[in-house]
Amino acid sequence: MTARQTGQIVKSYGRRYVVKCLDGTVYDCTTRGKKTNFACGDRVELTPQNTEQAVIEATLPRQSLLYRSDAFRSKLIAANVTQLVIVLAPVPTFSEMLLNRCLVAAEAAGIAVLIALNKSDLPEAAEARERLKAWEALGYRVLMLSATTDIAPLRPYLAGHTSVLVGQSGMGKSTLTNALLPEARARVGEISVALDSGRHTTTHAELYDLDADSHLIDSPGLQEFGLHHLVAADLIYDFPEFRGLVGKCRFHNCTHRVEPSCALIAATQAGEATPVRLAFFQRLMDELAPRTSSRGGR
Repeated sequence: MTARQTGQIVKSYGRRYVVKCLDGTVYDCTTRGKKTNFACGDRVELTPQNTEQAVIEATLPRQSLLYRSDAFRSKLIAANVTQLVIVLAPVPTFSEMLLNRCLVAAEAAGIAVLIALNKSDLPEAAEARERLKAWEALGYRVLMLSATTDIAPLRPYLAGHTSVLVGQSGMGKSTLTNALLPEARARVGEISVALDSGRHTTTHAELYDLDADSHLIDSPGLQEFGLHHLVAADLIYDFPEFRGLVGKCRFHNCTHRVEPSCALIAATQAGEATPVRLAFFQRLMDELAPRTSSRGGR
């Protein structure tokens, strides 16, 4: 009987995975039955079938898991990552709603965040940078760079991390990957000027080694980021500007809309939070309303 081995998923293609074992052996893997609850970055146990193929048997405990979900299904993005790099660009125009959703997902998963404004050499970059000041004021790191001219400013932020790149199509994630790892040759697509959007070019998640201690996962472009897996009662902890206000509303069941002495509304009126972020918080509360707390009032 073939002994089980331990490895890490370095590519994820739907129900097929590429796993690299500790000894450097690479296997094309399937799973038992119809299991698909594996993500790029997962450490797994597998049983080799021959010198090239293996079956994934189990997932080892995860340090973190980043995923998105709607009312019907979940989509795993990456596992065991320590940093989420949200790649934005001035062209095509980035979605503030998608940015906010990515930030909430990272906060809920306990993953550090870096907002990377790519294509900073474009004339539109100054306006995009101005838009990001609101998130910088919340404590999020913002880095301006151009993957086509100089990738060096990004490297110190990646050192010692397993980072996953996320963002809309056309933001330049694959260009960043190619600049950091020329041998990766990730496919780079064109931008549709008429639609102000990018074309999906990365079709699977893939993990690359930057060095012995630093790793990078490139993921397919996003157009939406469902957060159905979160819980309404815990949501306040995922907003840096609001988490310090827990328990400070006059009513314990405050909906943070019209109640008198609502701490969140008062903070917004005092300029300590923005109306846009409060409205986004309220919108998510509506989406998640039926769910009860799962974090034990962390």
